[in-house]
Amino acid sequence: MEVNRIRALRGPNLWSRHTAIEAIVRCEPHERAIRHGDALELRLRKLLPEVALVRPAGDAESVPLARWLERLALALQARAGCQVSFSRTSAAPEEGIYQIAVECTEEKVGKLAFERAQQLIAAALAGESVDADAAVAELREIDEDVRLGPSTGSIVNAALARGVPYRRLTEGSLVQFGWGVKQRRIWAAEVDSTGAVAESIAQDKDLTKRLLAAAGVPVPRGRPVKDLEDGWAAAQALGLPVVVKPRDGNQGKGVTVNIVDREHFDAAYRAADEIGEVMVEQFLPGHDFRLLVVGDKLVAAARRDPPYVVGDGVHTVRELVDKVNADPRRGDGHATSLTRIRLDDIAMARLKLQELTADSVPPTGQRVVLRNNANLSTGGTATDVTDDVHPQVAARAVSAARMVGLEICGVDVVCESVGVPLEQQRGGVVEVNAAPGLRMHLAPSFGKPRPVGDAIIERLYPAGQDGRIPVVAVTGTNGKTTVTRLIAHLFSAAGLKVGMTNTDGVWVDGHQIDSGDCSGPKSARNVLAHPDTEAAVLETARGGILREGLGFDRCQVGVVTNIGAGDHLGLNYITTVEDLAVLKRVIVQNVAPTGFAVLNAADPITLAMASACPGGVILFAVDGHLPALVAHRAQGGRSVFVEGGDIVAVEGSARARLPLREVPLTRAGAISFQVENTLAAVAAAWGCGLHFDAVRSGLASFVNDTQNAPGRFNVMDYRGATVIADYGHNPDAMRALVAAVEAMSAKRRSVVISAAGDRRDEDIREQTQILGAAFDSVLLYQDAAQRGRADGEVIALLREGLKGAPRTREVEEIRGEFVAIDRALAALAPGDLCLVLVDQVDEALAHLHQRIAEAGAVSSS
Repeated sequence: MEVNRIRALRGPNLWSRHTAIEAIVRCEPHERAIRHGDALELRLRKLLPEVALVRPAGDAESVPLARWLERLALALQARAGCQVSFSRTSAAPEEGIYQIAVECTEEKVGKLAFERAQQLIAAALAGESVDADAAVAELREIDEDVRLGPSTGSIVNAALARGVPYRRLTEGSLVQFGWGVKQRRIWAAEVDSTGAVAESIAQDKDLTKRLLAAAGVPVPRGRPVKDLEDGWAAAQALGLPVVVKPRDGNQGKGVTVNIVDREHFDAAYRAADEIGEVMVEQFLPGHDFRLLVVGDKLVAAARRDPPYVVGDGVHTVRELVDKVNADPRRGDGHATSLTRIRLDDIAMARLKLQELTADSVPPTGQRVVLRNNANLSTGGTATDVTDDVHPQVAARAVSAARMVGLEICGVDVVCESVGVPLEQQRGGVVEVNAAPGLRMHLAPSFGKPRPVGDAIIERLYPAGQDGRIPVVAVTGTNGKTTVTRLIAHLFSAAGLKVGMTNTDGVWVDGHQIDSGDCSGPKSARNVLAHPDTEAAVLETARGGILREGLGFDRCQVGVVTNIGAGDHLGLNYITTVEDLAVLKRVIVQNVAPTGFAVLNAADPITLAMASACPGGVILFAVDGHLPALVAHRAQGGRSVFVEGGDIVAVEGSARARLPLREVPLTRAGAISFQVENTLAAVAAAWGCGLHFDAVRSGLASFVNDTQNAPGRFNVMDYRGATVIADYGHNPDAMRALVAAVEAMSAKRRSVVISAAGDRRDEDIREQTQILGAAFDSVLLYQDAAQRGRADGEVIALLREGLKGAPRTREVEEIRGEFVAIDRALAALAPGDLCLVLVDQVDEALAHLHQRIAEAGAVSSS
């Protein structure tokens, strides 16, 4: 068995809505049919018991080894703690080739699971020992390292529950919620509205205390110190016990409390000094509480207890710590709900105050405290006390957060009880935190978990908001780019700043920010991340869906212009029109429940996608009497068609009309394929709720020139002859172009054409078969790029298509696109028509404009 390719599907894809790893696997003949109960299967089951039962499907009597690989890659992730459940293996058209898709929550983990599954199977087949436990441990470690931590994860989960889209911007905790102008960002539990000044204040604990005191919030006395001796002097002036901590610290690092003698003080000073400048302050008696403030509300509170063990009269302190650390809830860092207790210098100093060492055996029932500060990151525990907080204590916490300027704030309070005002018990706020950890509230050691992630999302997106902007995805065989550009123009006419991707580039608010073929998911994500984007129109090509999935979780409108006879068949295991339809149907399957699929009712394969749409369906076709359209209207569905020279939009008894004579793109309705493109764009605008006045205005102002729609039936005049430039490159496009050209008068018709080498032979031949019935002269050209074809092979196929052509009488072959264009222009006479099927769109159009300008200059002279 050989894995030929592994890639990550980062969005909804051909297989499912899940992020997944896809692999192409080649199995040897003896690996293609492992029968249930044979020796090989029994050996696999014995050596790999973690694999769920692999049974033949349907009437099959055997399964390929690729199926075992699929199941093992899934099982390894599941055992490592990943929340995965989907996997699938499909036989490719090529014998012995299989496509495997396995869900993953983290790309790095999913890819490694494939690699380890392959190695385990190879070892099992070779009769070698198999250590699946080691693979699981490795995956678990990587998963804990790369997945979102509990704080960020809780906010993301709350966003998903509210339907707010999110995107992880780094491997760390930087996350974008929402799209375009409605996006917000968080970094762990810190939001983008938190100012750098507020964060800096929170980091400076001395400055924080002075500001809080000015606002009437009780705080302990103390000051920064210069060195060890200055610190001890400050401790004596304040009166023991004291607290020693870094002036700029977090997560309880370097903090020691309840220091009562010089030796303990010296150890505490050294620990704080490793972090930064040291502060000494008054020790407040009582418990350590964390109060979480979001906006202007207290949303959670927890009592944090220092790490401790309880003696049993048998085990040493070190052994008791090991027993506590064996709790599966305890781990390193923040990936688990509790952190392991450390026997470091601070713990040893605290033990000494209790006249103990790590090797002492405390009597039964003795509570041995290993630290006085109660941070979870140093091994402490948390008890939820949210319901016990006195309103005045909550008010002081909110005042502290507002005084510093933090949107999300962890306020640390030391007092005997949060049920009594601080002023009545010598309690106080000891510090505030700009990016507070949330796990003590999400999974307290004792008490009720609090939905703090929900509170943060509610602050970012109040009720009724989900951070989404209108998103239209456009796919199909022909017309995608024109429809995309027209929809974007309609949004602009409605006053929106539009982000658009297509095969020519990326635009935001009319400014091009990228060039080339940008119809894939990366470009879509860039548009959705742009802060100016108020609506997005995304051409969605087959290659991007296959390569990576969609660049969004769902769209408001998904447009399928047509499938027809298809294009690019035979590539990437998409061999039939039906295969192509399944792939392009992905955008229909991922329409929002409140959105619409816009489908071509005249194309049966496209029409059949309606049942896959989670939302509504808008059908369009030139002929309003098509049975599918009639039935759809009768059921109250939305439809767009042509009637009496008008575009008509119908829903129930409501009708809106838009005269075709006011739509320059269609040449008053004469260009049928542009009429279809216009109907699709009108339907998409309707699905997004645009007012028909804006749609009418946008249609009237959209000119099909080389600026608005380069290479899409651009009509030019050259010395009294008509020149049309188009990027058509498949048989369906040729038929549409021929129909359009035949609607235009001409004395003589000529065409300039080449073809892409990555099409099937029959597709290349069929293009010139169609053109041979409509043009008097055909000029075939070849450029250097043949896309895998031998020199002259493409032109030979095009010439074969012209055999027996009913109209074509002249056929010429030329090397070079621009040379061919010049030859065709030179042969034109007034009243002639020449269709130029461009390959290098921008360059060819620039060349045509130059020749037309030169001709105009000669005429005027």
